[in-house]
Amino acid sequence: MTFIARTVVALLALFGASTIAAAQDAKHKVPIQVSMNDPAGMNLALNNAQNVINYYKAKKETVDVQIVTYGPGLHMLRGDTSPVKQRVATMSLENPNLHFLACQNTRDNMTKAEGKEFPIISEAKLVPSGVITLMELQEKGYSYIRP
Repeated sequence: MTFIARTVVALLALFGASTIAAAQDAKHKVPIQVSMNDPAGMNLALNNAQNVINYYKAKKETVDVQIVTYGPGLHMLRGDTSPVKQRVATMSLENPNLHFLACQNTRDNMTKAEGKEFPIISEAKLVPSGVITLMELQEKGYSYIRP
């Protein structure tokens, strides 16, 4: 591999583009919506994700799973209030094609309402808008799950 090619690969990895490329290359793609602050619903979303991953892994097929949180569902990915943060951490380590997305709009509104900043768990990536992210993923051919 040439120096330029190595540099491009390193930069893509640094900025997460390799994850994006891997997600786009997946044979199956699904976002799962979490919009309620309900531990049972959060666990149902995680169960759905694990079941999808296990099913396609057994078939030796690739799947990209994006769990998208917004509104009260953002609590799933808050470092201070998540009832499932340990499970998210474990699943994230075990499943490289499982991604957790947190809505920046919701975070901004919660920060304003609470009068303080709060952490998002390290496994999560902030996106400008959870709803827009779901819409754009569907436009890219992702199936859509709302448990």
